[in-house]
Amino acid sequence: MIPIIALLGRPNVGKSTLFNRLTRSRDALVADFPGVTRDRLVGTGRLGERPFWVVDTGGLLGEDPDLSDKVGAQALAAAAEADAVLLVVDARAGPSADDRRIAETLRALGRPLLVAINKAEHLDPNLVTADFYDLGLGTPWPISAIHGHGVEALLELLLADFPPEPEPDPDAEIDPRPVFAVIGRPNAGKSTLINRLLGEERLIESPLPGTTRDCVQVPLQIDGVDCLMLDTAGMRRRSQVHEVIEKFSVIKTLQAIDQAQVVILMVDGENGVGEQDAHIAGQVLHRGRGLVIAANKADTLDAAARKALRMELNRKLPFVDFAPIEFVSARNGRGVKGLMKTAFVVHKSTLARFPTPELTRLLETIVTRNPPPMSAGRRAKLRYAHQGGHNPPTVVIHGTQVASLKANYMRYLENSFRDALHLVGTPVRIVTKQGENPYAGRANTLTPSQLEHRHRARRRGRKLFGA
Repeated sequence: MIPIIALLGRPNVGKSTLFNRLTRSRDALVADFPGVTRDRLVGTGRLGERPFWVVDTGGLLGEDPDLSDKVGAQALAAAAEADAVLLVVDARAGPSADDRRIAETLRALGRPLLVAINKAEHLDPNLVTADFYDLGLGTPWPISAIHGHGVEALLELLLADFPPEPEPDPDAEIDPRPVFAVIGRPNAGKSTLINRLLGEERLIESPLPGTTRDCVQVPLQIDGVDCLMLDTAGMRRRSQVHEVIEKFSVIKTLQAIDQAQVVILMVDGENGVGEQDAHIAGQVLHRGRGLVIAANKADTLDAAARKALRMELNRKLPFVDFAPIEFVSARNGRGVKGLMKTAFVVHKSTLARFPTPELTRLLETIVTRNPPPMSAGRRAKLRYAHQGGHNPPTVVIHGTQVASLKANYMRYLENSFRDALHLVGTPVRIVTKQGENPYAGRANTLTPSQLEHRHRARRRGRKLFGA
């Protein structure tokens, strides 16, 4: 599993700046006053061949008068969920009572832990380091998050015990079970759906959102087929995610999407399609997973309301228009059998394999029907295609001038291959490969007299030497 690094520390020590540095983004809002971070800050980073997740525990220390208990609970929750912890402190302010409280909580947890002394630029590193030894967390590490000084070396030290991302082993034994991840906003009916499939209330159901905190793996049989269902925590809007534990739930939901072959997106049919539904669907598309949209609580909708909901889904989620929509009631089981039948069809599509001659013939048909547009007076030539992978199905197209293909033509290729191959509910990735020019460098092998003959032949309208 990819390691998770938690950034802990009191307000205004530079956690958000360090978050942006580690993730190479500007996702975290940075300001010169404490308490700016109030939303979900989860990102990914990479050090060489080692990927990692980063969680900024912004708002760890509010203005709560019962500061010590709040620090202990939040720090414990963050460190317990993370694989490694960075305690960020302020070099210019020196060690504070709050730093010592956090350090005391973390000391006995047994997680890989380093102290990052931020804002240490232009300061004597020996003096800065000496000030923070009394935290009792080993050798502190001076850095500058805003300038990047010392950050890479700090990561090397923190991730030294985590292996690099392994190369996929083609001979490795793969779990043959279909894996379905059930995701959606809180209280959309995810746990209720899985309990309905199980025939028992194994997962906690509650009208209160946020009941499921972790990703729960549930093995079960559907029509005699062994499957694995992943019940995930509801993904809230950023402005509604405050607790540290919920930030780790977001990571585990994204990890569940990566683990699954097919994602079932539960949409609350009574409340319609929200911005967060679009965000979740975008995450599924970005990760290339098959998708089925389950419009839940459909037993409360009449025919007109169902039609309006379908139109709303098509309008607000146009980027996943390939995903089938199923109307279900997880509570009473209506439509659930049809939903899973569709999910199995999507699963088959995500793992489909096609021979190179078939893909090449389809490419010729698709290009003949709608050739690539001219670009700078030249037209791309798409010569042959082969499959480059599955989950999602990936088509690799070789040709010349393929870098000039525009996004709308790439979408045309994707939709055409999906339709021609009868793929359901899965994105299709199109990868282009520039073919080598067989005549590249040939002129350099000709003698000066041959070049002169060629020049004269061209002027006479004849071709020599195959030119």
